[in-house]
Amino acid sequence: MIKFLKKYKAFLFGLIFFRVVVLVLTHFDLIFIDNSEYLSNTLSFIFYWFLFSLPIYYLPFLKEHKTNSLKFFGLLVLLVLLVLVLINDANSKMIDNPITFIGIICIGLLFTSIVASKFFKKYALFILVFYVFSLSYFIYIRVYIDDINKYLQQEKEIKIILTIPFFILILGWFFQQWKWMKTLESKKTKAELALLKSQINPHFFFNTLNNLYGLTVEKSDEAPSVVLKLSDMMRYTIYMGKEDLVPLKDEVEYLNNYIELHKIRYHKSVDIQFTYSNIFNYEIAPLLYIIAVENAFKHGVEKSTERAFIHITISTENGIIHFEIKNNFEELYTKFNPGIGLSNLKQRLQLLYPKKHQLTIDSSGLVYKLTLKIDTL
Repeated sequence: MIKFLKKYKAFLFGLIFFRVVVLVLTHFDLIFIDNSEYLSNTLSFIFYWFLFSLPIYYLPFLKEHKTNSLKFFGLLVLLVLLVLVLINDANSKMIDNPITFIGIICIGLLFTSIVASKFFKKYALFILVFYVFSLSYFIYIRVYIDDINKYLQQEKEIKIILTIPFFILILGWFFQQWKWMKTLESKKTKAELALLKSQINPHFFFNTLNNLYGLTVEKSDEAPSVVLKLSDMMRYTIYMGKEDLVPLKDEVEYLNNYIELHKIRYHKSVDIQFTYSNIFNYEIAPLLYIIAVENAFKHGVEKSTERAFIHITISTENGIIHFEIKNNFEELYTKFNPGIGLSNLKQRLQLLYPKKHQLTIDSSGLVYKLTLKIDTL
């Protein structure tokens, strides 16, 4: 709410400025407001509120884009014309001065054409045709017939006809701006996700190729099996990694392959446990868990001299996927730096599951524990 108010604070300033102008004009009897005319007063209030607020809202854009100085000059000219129209209305002592009505409508349309030129051009023909007919009818009733009583009988209907299209035009423009901002936000999110995924792949394959290099140097018979598993993992990363969602069972299989590769590599006793249950019929964003598993091997198993362990659990319940990983580490490495991996994971979770995830990390007693809950509903 605060962010929304900051973004559209120009309309608050416009409201204050508009009310001050009204109070000053009423104080000096330059305008008269009939409190019994609720509809007319409401329409006039909204119309003038927007008319005062939009120049304030648009001013920062004009300052930033100095090439639009002509637009800024045009807005100033329209503001001066508005003041002249209001002064003329106050001095004419005429009920519903035709010049005032026509002047305000024209100023409003010109203002819209300056502020939202592309949007206005899109509907310009329809708007101009509509106002040619509606203003012609207004002039006919108010000026040509010159019967004030007959005009007053249709006054409310005429005011609605003349003002409602202008409000629809303004609201339509705001809706278009909202859609445009949402589109930009969506494109930005996709670009950020693509960047984060590109950070995952090199980071993971660098570690895995190191494992394979060690086996080939030792001329191990397990090297072909490692190549096959690595091939499957690369296929998953390249083809499934670009998907928005993948079956949870495929992600589990991917982690299994990764763990098996590490089991082949180590010559020391490592307690690796990977348990999972109820993983079918669930989908999740790809390559989320591999970051935590990589860190467990890199900062735990690889640097522990004895009794190293990694315990991984994945379970589901009521649309929530529970992931937990625990590993021990040597006291010498208690202040390890997880690098870009954990930061990457946090960023992806914020983008993919905003307000639908819970990530907790606990490092105590030489045991590192990461718990992640994701609401998939």
